[in-house]
Amino acid sequence: MADLLRGIVARNRAGKAVAIPSVCSAHPEVLRASLMAAAARGVPLVIEATSNQVNQDGGYTGMRPADFIAFVRGIAAEEAVDPALIVFGGDHLGPQVWRNGLAEAAMQKAEAMIAAYVQAGFTKIHLDCSEGCAGEPPQLGDDLAAGRAARLAAVALKAAPDPAALIFVIGTEVPPPGGARADDHGDILPTTPQSAAATLAAHAAAFRAQGLEGALTQVAGLVVQPGVEFSPMAVHHLPMDRDPGLAAVLADWPGLCLEAHSTDYQHPAAYHRLAELGFAFQKVGPALTFAYRQAIYALDALGREAGWLDGPSIAEVMERLMLAEPGYWQGHYRGDSGDLRVERHFGLADRIRYYWPQPEAQAAVARLRAGFAGRSLPEPMLWQLFPAGVIARAAGMGRPMAEALVLANIEAALAPYFLGSPALGQGALDRQDLSGKEPRP
Repeated sequence: MADLLRGIVARNRAGKAVAIPSVCSAHPEVLRASLMAAAARGVPLVIEATSNQVNQDGGYTGMRPADFIAFVRGIAAEEAVDPALIVFGGDHLGPQVWRNGLAEAAMQKAEAMIAAYVQAGFTKIHLDCSEGCAGEPPQLGDDLAAGRAARLAAVALKAAPDPAALIFVIGTEVPPPGGARADDHGDILPTTPQSAAATLAAHAAAFRAQGLEGALTQVAGLVVQPGVEFSPMAVHHLPMDRDPGLAAVLADWPGLCLEAHSTDYQHPAAYHRLAELGFAFQKVGPALTFAYRQAIYALDALGREAGWLDGPSIAEVMERLMLAEPGYWQGHYRGDSGDLRVERHFGLADRIRYYWPQPEAQAAVARLRAGFAGRSLPEPMLWQLFPAGVIARAAGMGRPMAEALVLANIEAALAPYFLGSPALGQGALDRQDLSGKEPRP
């Protein structure tokens, strides 16, 4: 799998506008739709788990690294997806989950997590020690962050069944306190070449200090901010005419590409442009669970209008859950741009995704599906809330239409990431400008 990613990096560095999508989600329907989309196109896909989602203690999903891989492979087997198309990655692997404690204790936990990830079969490893622990600044300087990252790299190489199979991603684009900074045009400021070069230099020195100079060739990704971001209710789109000059920083690192986080909700053309700018690794997550919720809410509304569903709506169930346990959304939504309820249900950060695994939410979705079982769903009914491309794609899946519509809507949100591959349907998010701004040429 490392060779697959290295090949993509090599082609990108040779001037080809190629990139691989990296799906960062543990939602089963998101994973199913993403795997189906990759298989239909015959192209590879990275599936990533984050450190708070999946770790040696279970994370918020209750899954350890080996459990997550088994979970994804089980879905792939159900859909007859070639396992050779799947690369497993770990995102933001560092002490963040335990950062409320002292740094050394948090780093020991991070070491155990990294070892569990590589032993389970994760090969794309994002080393991220940028956030401070108890008594430290919220964001650490390059030298300390790189030193801790190199320490974790050493653990990964020692624990991995095949150390040569690992590739490392370094750096971070976690916004500074107060959020990402915008320029006079309202565009997000990209990482400067000087800052990116400093991050690379610090990691090179730290790897050498750990005796890992040979492993520097396994550093394949540098996370930087290309100028894309989303707030709760708006998207900052990539200025298509801007080149922040970050690819030039990679000149002395032939096996390295740029990685972009927070690329969700961009205009489709942005992903090709990002690839042209050197971003061969492009990550997506909230936009896919947003598409899941969008489809579930649409089906709920249609089913109630048709008289097929009764009892509390899906939104009512989810509202109760979010108010009962507000920890997953408080601090992310402030109501500055509207009603807090609106942000809880429709915010682009999609914090509602943390509540779908709860038994009450699962039961509500099961009742929804049962209400549609065996029913004909005429197109004039579906036209009210689903795009024509999603309806057409769903109709060709050979599944119950309600189930297929959910999967097709997720696929449509992911489709622009498959550069050069045929689209399998156009969804509500494909052309939607959620910022209210016209895209800059």
